[in-house]
Amino acid sequence: MTGRDSLHDVDDDDDDLEEQGDVPAHLRGARRVIAVGGGRGGVGKSLVAVNLAVYFAQLGKSVILVDADPTGSNLHAHLGLRAAVREPSLEDGAYAEAFREALVPTRVPGLSLLPAAHDAISPTLGLRAARKTRWMSRLRTLPADFLVIDVGPGHGAFSVDLMLAADIPIAVTVPEPPAIETTYRFLRAAYRRRLRRALARDRFRLNLIERGVREIGSLPSPIQLVKSLSKMERHLAELAWAEAQRLRINLIVNQTRVRTDMELGGWMSTLASRHYGVKLDELGHIEQDDTVWVTVRRNKPLLVDSPTSKAARNLERIARRVLALSTTRVPKVPGTPPLPLEDPTHYATLGITRSANDEEIRRAYKREREIYATGGIATSSLLTDDELARCQGRLDEAYDTLLDAIRRRAYDISSFGEPAHEIRSPAVVRPALAAEQMMLQSELARELGPDTVFTGDLLRKVRDSQGIELVEISARTKISKVHLTAIEDEAFDALPAPVYVRGFLGELAKFLKLDPATVQKSYLRRMRERLSSRRDGGDGA
Repeated sequence: MTGRDSLHDVDDDDDDLEEQGDVPAHLRGARRVIAVGGGRGGVGKSLVAVNLAVYFAQLGKSVILVDADPTGSNLHAHLGLRAAVREPSLEDGAYAEAFREALVPTRVPGLSLLPAAHDAISPTLGLRAARKTRWMSRLRTLPADFLVIDVGPGHGAFSVDLMLAADIPIAVTVPEPPAIETTYRFLRAAYRRRLRRALARDRFRLNLIERGVREIGSLPSPIQLVKSLSKMERHLAELAWAEAQRLRINLIVNQTRVRTDMELGGWMSTLASRHYGVKLDELGHIEQDDTVWVTVRRNKPLLVDSPTSKAARNLERIARRVLALSTTRVPKVPGTPPLPLEDPTHYATLGITRSANDEEIRRAYKREREIYATGGIATSSLLTDDELARCQGRLDEAYDTLLDAIRRRAYDISSFGEPAHEIRSPAVVRPALAAEQMMLQSELARELGPDTVFTGDLLRKVRDSQGIELVEISARTKISKVHLTAIEDEAFDALPAPVYVRGFLGELAKFLKLDPATVQKSYLRRMRERLSSRRDGGDGA
């Protein structure tokens, strides 16, 4: 792809930028807008959008689900509705009235659908700049607590603008190289769109941006463009780097099957930060589940038709994190990192602080080698073979240097000039996870007391509020993950004799900083009552 070719799907024409320079300011309204897009078709964007909307509606919120996919509109089918005959008429510019008239109630109380025409001869969502701004602004005036927009696939101007204008933009991918490549391409397109919009009224610097793009010869990553601009104008490079730091997209990995699939979101987040300089925040993953296929066949949302399925539980946790992000303010790390003009330090290469011990270095090296493995899907399209080999070489060099006490001390003195204990790197914060923990901690402060009945759901909630995974508890307490999962799911038939369950509950309570006696007493009472009622029901039958 040439530099010129890469412009066409991001910029319709330069006049659009003049009118779109202040789009974000117009779109900061009272409604919470969640946009789901940023990937290729068929990865599950509609699944995520529909079930996020259902989750919020089930909480008693008023929700409008917006079908903004002009080429593949099908949200009506997920909700068991008939296809829209036509889209709202926008010819007269009466967007708000047209939107309200077009709203379709669904079978989920509190949830309405704003459809797109299923068989439109000429889709109307390809709006020019002035009408695009008006369209998105009026969308926020709709009477709802949440607007959930299914943006559709690709990284065209309209899709990118919708994602950038949302309060919470969510990209969906699957663990396949074509989908991952599309996600990275969307990040590059979104960054360039954002940067050009920030410089909409500065034609001279816009020309410098285009010159930098042409020198690179393809749709550039933020770091590539910043390095190119730094050779022309330092201040412009700093501005471009600041815009990269402000770009924040959330990520969901759908159809996960194995451990590496489940870790893909975290790996892509690390790679996007390291090689692009943008925030790609992992929201969670959705396990491969045939129930999803069954519910689509039934024209029903997953959270309505099969709320206890694996995928539904994954979606509920993701939805809870989205809700937390929309209601909880997570403290931000102040300042902007320096321009990425130098190679990263050995510590940054391994993703550790300068105070890391030998065991932390070994664990970090193992994780990084898995991320940068030859043939690994997380680096699909991100790195060439030569770049991947260089990254692997830097990992080996960092590992060998930092595990040797003499070489490490010499490296610290030559690189930093001061003892290692005087410098600490900031902890990596996952905003969605931090917001979820803050929300759960606030709820638990009201729920926990001396008479609290500890159910499996409540124990899971306490664990989630502390950001602890079951595998960590299993490793520390030596209780199998199968038994811990059964305790949280209240799958009593999968648990051993009560005397062993009592011991499990005591260790789990101590790990979660709860009173072991209270947890054991209330949970075992509930377990006995449930098993007794089940036996009585069986006898009665």
